[in-house]
Amino acid sequence: MKMRAARMHGYDQPLEIEEVPVPDVGRNQVLLKVAATGMCRSDYQLVDGYFRAGLPVEFPFIPGHEVAGTIADLGADVPKSAGLSEGDLVVVDPNWGDGICRQCHEGNEQLCSDGQLVGFGPNGGFAEYMLAPYDHVIAVGDQHDQHPECLAPLTDAGITPYRGMKKLLAAGKLGAGRTVVVNGIGGLGGYAVQYARLLGGGATVLGFARSDEKLSLAREYGAHHTVNVRDKSAEDVQNKLEDMTGRRTVDAVLDCAGSADSLGLAAAILGPEGAISQVGLMGDRVELPIFPFVSGERSYFGSFWGNHNDLQEVLALAGQGAIKHHIVPTKLDDVNDTMQALGRGDIVGRAVVMFD
Repeated sequence: MKMRAARMHGYDQPLEIEEVPVPDVGRNQVLLKVAATGMCRSDYQLVDGYFRAGLPVEFPFIPGHEVAGTIADLGADVPKSAGLSEGDLVVVDPNWGDGICRQCHEGNEQLCSDGQLVGFGPNGGFAEYMLAPYDHVIAVGDQHDQHPECLAPLTDAGITPYRGMKKLLAAGKLGAGRTVVVNGIGGLGGYAVQYARLLGGGATVLGFARSDEKLSLAREYGAHHTVNVRDKSAEDVQNKLEDMTGRRTVDAVLDCAGSADSLGLAAAILGPEGAISQVGLMGDRVELPIFPFVSGERSYFGSFWGNHNDLQEVLALAGQGAIKHHIVPTKLDDVNDTMQALGRGDIVGRAVVMFD
């Protein structure tokens, strides 16, 4: 049996839409008929070679790490206790650890040094079918919103800012009388604003972006104030902050951009004992002013993707109707055009490849 797939044949080359064999299901795997696969800026970065040193792939390769679909087949050793059946609607938990290291035993498979990230090693969801370990799919048949195009992005765009916001909460940087900024209202930032309201304990939530269209989305999702930071200096932004909140500094920043400009701005507006939680990956290094961070006891947290429990929590929130989505549907045939739009930052919300 054949399937259509968008495959990489090299870095910095367009994906090629090809007919290839449907993969055979292994004994501990499930075969998914893919219904929807989210498109992330990291997919664009994978294709253009950003990850070639840290996450090299073997060509030809199928990207796509945000996947929802139905079970088409189960391997012979998938236990009945897994509660999986053909036809079940599932999402793929995309971080597959080795199961034996300290990070895996702590539940953080996304940090496993010998693990795999689907769509960055194992073939992903830019195809009509894909394989996954049975213990890394989660049945979602009882979800409030069972649309696969809404479920798929939760596996990255949904959990990545959720984990980052939880780090700020655990550090005591949220709560009444505090101000938290979500910097970068893209695929992750729209969810991040919602988590700032859900987890913020009454904190004032601000959205920063470089387009008014994205800021409109931030306000729709609950941001109390927004600032268009395009061509603005740190002092310009602080003047805006003072007008909006009465303060020139903030207590917390969840940075979903990861550029030199966004991090520089975050460091400039962060108040004493403030914290930056970093999830964006546009740049390749962090530069922070040492004395202000030491003398003001400011903190910087790296936060990578999310673990199984983070995904279960986000799915529970979605199942309760607590999460809104802004989906931009696209087709497999248009994957390269959409990839370029992601690279330019033109997508408002989350692009999702839809399959029949």
